[in-house]
Amino acid sequence: MPDIIGDLARAPCLLHSRPPMNAIPALPPILVPAESNQTVHAFGEEVVFHLTGEQTGGAFTQWVETTPPGAGPPPHWHTNEDEWFYVLEGSASFLMDGVWHEAGAGAAAFMPKNSVHAFKNVGDVPLRMLITTAPSGFETFFTRCAAEFANPAGPDMPRIMEISAEHGIHFAS
Repeated sequence: MPDIIGDLARAPCLLHSRPPMNAIPALPPILVPAESNQTVHAFGEEVVFHLTGEQTGGAFTQWVETTPPGAGPPPHWHTNEDEWFYVLEGSASFLMDGVWHEAGAGAAAFMPKNSVHAFKNVGDVPLRMLITTAPSGFETFFTRCAAEFANPAGPDMPRIMEISAEHGIHFAS
């Protein structure tokens, strides 16, 4: 019987390679404990940030978004970020190229910047999705909007539109 493990250990391959001694990672590895995540509420949704631009050197932002049944953003596009979605729980419908596509748990979607898109919860239970945007910055947008939504009189929607535009988010008419 061949000794595959022994052969691999003796072979000059990537199993033994390491970064050069003078290579310095651009960022240190990071582990963010669950209790350190920031939670904000805006647009009727709960957003729990797991990795922010501060932690990723501006490379990306990652969060779990919980959307109630029937809810979701209107068609929009981002001029700054690409956006990835992974459905954790529930049923989503994604607007891509003017067509709605239903997706359940385990489905993934990618929306490149400048593409008009939307999503909505088409199920009877909360929709939970892991969402990533690159580069980072979405955490600042959501946090600024959450402050408006926390106003006891309700959000100032013209101000929400200004904040959106300042972050390169535009709504289709």
